[in-house]
Amino acid sequence: MQDKNIFDPEKIALIDFKMIKGQVDTPENFDISKVVGHQLDNSLQLGFNLDDKLAKADFTVSVKTDSKGENETEATGNFHLIFIYRIENLEELATHEKNKRLNLHPGLANALSSVTYSTSRGIL
Repeated sequence: MQDKNIFDPEKIALIDFKMIKGQVDTPENFDISKVVGHQLDNSLQLGFNLDDKLAKADFTVSVKTDSKGENETEATGNFHLIFIYRIENLEELATHEKNKRLNLHPGLANALSSVTYSTSRGIL
């Protein structure tokens, strides 16, 4: 069992982010008053470079209006953002298991996810 005291959010720093894709498509004759809802899909993938104490959060989101067929074509938005974090004590929070999987401290996963989602929301 991992020592929960090894997680310290002050040892995490967001060092870079890039918007890889930012695309909004609104058809010319689109009538927003006919929209009854939205479809939202998102994905977050985390990757780690243990030697350099880096984590990468790869976040994608797509939004599509739902007009129940009242608009000929729906409006869409597609976004892809990447965040790079430096984690001072990453070697304590992410360790290799025998099966080559990475054992990740739950506090670290939660922190990276929370910062990535909230920062993306602010950017968008």
